[in-house]
Amino acid sequence: MTDHPIRFFDSEEAIRRVGEGLLARTLPKAEWTHEAHLAACLWLLRDRPDIVPERDLPGIIRSYNEAVGGVNDDSQGYHETLTQLYIRGIKAFLSSTNDTGLIEAVNALLASDMAPRGWPLRFYSRERLFSVEARRGWVEPDLSAISV
Repeated sequence: MTDHPIRFFDSEEAIRRVGEGLLARTLPKAEWTHEAHLAACLWLLRDRPDIVPERDLPGIIRSYNEAVGGVNDDSQGYHETLTQLYIRGIKAFLSSTNDTGLIEAVNALLASDMAPRGWPLRFYSRERLFSVEARRGWVEPDLSAISV
């Protein structure tokens, strides 16, 4: 989980395309980046009240992974603890933002302390976070309490 340059979105349409492509399972696999994960989650939380991410996102991501030729097993694909952690974090982020547009909210999230790929390692050891148990279900952090 190394840090990479931030790839900001250039339009609200690009964000919606990621979210809608995830839901329709048509987003090209190469476009399902870390930034796309975060943007899709924020979009779902903010603009899709018909979807409850904590409940629905696991199935959405699993079916998307399979649709693009991926697998969901004990070493790759869907990861429950990471998904639920980022949902929690992005919910907290949204509650702290004023009524901003979608592009502003997503790009502010991507510039935040939560965006680096190593953010979960503030709370979890690498061993615990990448365990089969954490991939299959929610596990509590072993380094520090989650503060978002």
